[in-house]
Order: sequence, then C-alpha cells, then structure tokens
Amino acid sequence: MVLEKGSLILIDYTAKVKETDLTFETTREEEAKKSDLYDMTRRYEPRLISVGEGWVLRGVDEALTNASSGDKLKIEIPPDKGFGERDHNKVRMIPLRKLGDKADEVKAGDTIELDERMGIVRFIGSGRVQVDFNHRLAGHTLIYDLEVTKKLDDENEKVRSLIKRRLPIEDQKIKFNIEGSEVLIDLPEETFLAEGLQVIKSALSNDIFKFVPRIDTAKFVETYASKSSVSKKQDDQQQQSLEKSTEASQPASA
Repeated sequence: MVLEKGSLILIDYTAKVKETDLTFETTREEEAKKSDLYDMTRRYEPRLISVGEGWVLRGVDEALTNASSGDKLKIEIPPDKGFGERDHNKVRMIPLRKLGDKADEVKAGDTIELDERMGIVRFIGSGRVQVDFNHRLAGHTLIYDLEVTKKLDDENEKVRSLIKRRLPIEDQKIKFNIEGSEVLIDLPEETFLAEGLQVIKSALSNDIFKFVPRIDTAKFVETYASKSSVSKKQDDQQQQSLEKSTEASQPASA
C-alpha cells in the first residue's frame, strides 16, 4: 500500500554526492565506517520521518509519497529539490578584522558564524576573507540509497519514536504510559538541564497530539532522588545479584 501523507515511517539510507560519490550522510554504521563520517558516540539506526511534511529534502519527500513500506529506492535529487542552486551573491569578501578574536585562528575550509549565518571560509589574503554562505552541497546532484524499513501504526511505537526524535536518550530510559486520552512521560535525570527543555516538551506534546489524535493531554514527570537513596538502591541490586550468583553455583541436594 502506498504511503499516505503524514504517515510516520522509519527509513534507512546512505546519501552521496553524485559527481564525487562522496558520502555526506548515512544512518548505517557499516557505511559510516567506510567514510570520514564515522562517530563512535553516535547511534546508527533508521530515522523517523513524516511523509510529505518536509522532514527531509523535497526530492526524498516526493519519492516517498509514491513508495510503500519495505520498498528499496535509489533516488536522484537535482539541486532545486536538494540544497538549492549556488547563489554567487551569497559569497562575500569581508575584512578579516570583522572576525574579532578568531581572526588569527581561522583558515580556509573552516565553518564560521557571521551575522547569525553559517558560512565556509574559501580564501584568506591581504587582510580580507572570502566567506561562502551557500550550503556546502548547494549546486550538487544527490543520490539517496534508501529503504523504508517500517510504517508505524501502533500508538506506543509512535510515542516512543517521537520521544526519541526530540530527546536523544537511550532506548531503555524512555518511559511513558498512555491512559485514555493522556500520556505520562517520565523524563530521565540527564535531560533536566537540557538547553531549551521547555521548548522541547512543547514540541514533543504537539507531535504526539498530531500523530496520536486521541491523546489530548501530555504530562511530564521529573523525579529527583537523593544520592544516598540512589547509592542504597545500587547496593541492594548488587547484593541481590551476588545472592543469585551464589545460589546458582551451589550443587543441587541429593
């Protein structure tokens, strides 16, 4: 069955620049290891998207509206449906002194922030620096090797995946409970001081309301425990583990 607009799906993909065969993004660990992209601290797994709603490049979105769960696609994306055509007006020469304290550290190829925009340093010389504010992949045709691994229909799967999208936490730390039209989300302690947490909670709530319509209330629980309480709990768990190990090693009675 062809995917409907707004369907929540998981996609596995590797994206390359057609002209150079350079991999610039992938959800697959084995592919990342073949390039300079590999990050041992990152979790490689299929990515959650909503079909036709701009969560991915327009060329990918359009291809997915004609796909079905389980499909494997090879998508060629021209610049106008990718990161846009190169705009020479976005390449500027500026005085090096405008970079302030970083002027002596900057070199060609660096990405810098200037006037609240990100740009790439292309050239430095004679007290001036050329900054390119085009996206680094602007003007390039892209190739996506993509698989629709799953369409999410179960409410619990949807909520779990939406939480992971907004809060990059380990799977085992995602705890929530749906009761009637309400969802109760237990936030792990490492998220308490996350930058923009209130904005994240608001966005996550709206996601859940949209993709699980029968839920109209989201509550977030922040639980604080004293260090002594946590230490005692850990000691109790270690003691229980030791007792089980001892029992398992004892010979059975005749």
